[in-house]
Order: sequence, then structure tokens, then C-alpha cells
Amino acid sequence: MQTVVITGGTDGLGKGLALHYLRQGARVIAVGSTPAKGEALLAQAATVSAVGRAVFLQADLTSVAAARDLVARIEGTCSSVDKLVLCAQRYRLFGSRTVTREGFEHSFALAYLSRYVLSHGLRKVLESAPQPVIMNVATPGVPLGRIHWDDLQLARRYSGFKATLQSFRANDLLGVAFAALHADTPIRYVGYNPGVVSTGMPGDLPQPLRALTKASFTLFATSVTKAVTPMASLLDEPPGERFTAYRATRKLPLEGPAFDQASGLRLHHLTHNLINAV
Repeated sequence: MQTVVITGGTDGLGKGLALHYLRQGARVIAVGSTPAKGEALLAQAATVSAVGRAVFLQADLTSVAAARDLVARIEGTCSSVDKLVLCAQRYRLFGSRTVTREGFEHSFALAYLSRYVLSHGLRKVLESAPQPVIMNVATPGVPLGRIHWDDLQLARRYSGFKATLQSFRANDLLGVAFAALHADTPIRYVGYNPGVVSTGMPGDLPQPLRALTKASFTLFATSVTKAVTPMASLLDEPPGERFTAYRATRKLPLEGPAFDQASGLRLHHLTHNLINAV
């Protein structure tokens, strides 16, 4: 039986993938921060005859310590993990800068640091699987945002948009660095941009932008059910290269600063030092 770990697995795309793999007979560990959503997923699992194969783990992935604890919990119960899907995100596009209890800017912590810790921390149990794959759901192929090397926590010039876009660019480089650092790994790392998908994301926005975004989703967004299909195809038949990036079904060229290996390794070493100082 395959084991699939999904962060953000109780909502949106993560939940869609969780239900897909439960229907396929896999064991699914869905990670989320809200117990009510976890209970709702387990209830839905019962309707697809997946009782006992659906597991909900509550974790606050804005915390590096919590991400490390999650790694330990998964390692303690799983001899191998076939698929790791990183979906956890909460948009904070407006408002003042917020830091976690460990002192990290919120978007950097949730959308990037947690994925860094889980990618590297679960490497051994992934390598025990016959065809392991990590899918980092972000925005490869979108030429917006950059790494603020002299101010990674955006303490001096913060904006929510800037922080969100930096976290996405950091995830591009995370995949690049992972492949460079682990040249002999059987793990295939996929950076994945699903495009515009009809999820609960507008709920994180203030009015009137929330209403406008919901209206645009109605007109232009792909349903979760449709968006899951190409994701599952890549997860089930990963590309041969150690790192690839996709925008929906289109494979992206690994060119330009977004996929620069030297930048990826630079960010890796900075991140390693940051989280080991906690």
C-alpha cells in the first residue's frame, strides 16, 4: 500500500488529492492546522471506504519546531513514504508584518521553511519507497517576485505581496538545490504550478477583493477535481530528471534566475543556518 503525505491536506487542492488517493487505495496522511477540517476529511474518507487509511495530523507549520516534530511523527509510524505533496499556504497579502514565535516572517515560515524542513527531513523514508516523489505546489513559471538576499525576513521593507512572492521564488530554488545536493537520490522533485484553481483562497482576502476574486474564480478557475488529474499523473509517473517544473501540464525550461543552481545552494545554506539557530 502506498503512503501519501499531504500538507494542507484538509482543504482545497490538498484535500482533493487526499480523496483521490484514498479512492485509489493508498494510505493518506493529511496535515492541517484546523481539527474541524481534519474531522471533516476523515468523515469523507468513511464514505469512500477508506476508514483506517486516512490519518489527520494537526500541525502549525508556521513553526520550524512543529515541522521537525511532524517529521519525527511520520518517521515513527511510516517505514516509507511514496509521495510528499506540499500544499500548505495561507495568503497574507494585506496588513502589517507578522512574525512567528520563532521570529520568522509568516509567509517565509509557512510557505517556505516548512517545505524546506519536510523535504530534507523526510528524505530517508522517501528513499525507502520504490518510486518516491516530492511535489511542491507553488508558482514556477510566474516571473514575479525575487529573493531579498539582504533582508530575507523583510524587516525593513515589508509588504504582503512581496513576502508571498518571495516565498514562491524560494520554493523554486528549494527544488533546484535539493536535486543538486542529493545527486544520487531516487527522489524526483517536482515544482508544480496548478494555475488558477477554485479553492477557498479568496476567504483569506479582505472585502471587496474577496468578492471580486470569488467572481473571477467562477468565470475562469479550474475546479479542484479537474486540477487534481494532471497532478496525480505526475505523482504516479514522475519525470526522469531529479528536478522538474510544470505549469499545469506544460513542462517548463529550467532557465533564468528562478532556477539558478548557485542561487539555490546559496539559499539552502542561508536557510540551514537560520533554522539551526532556532
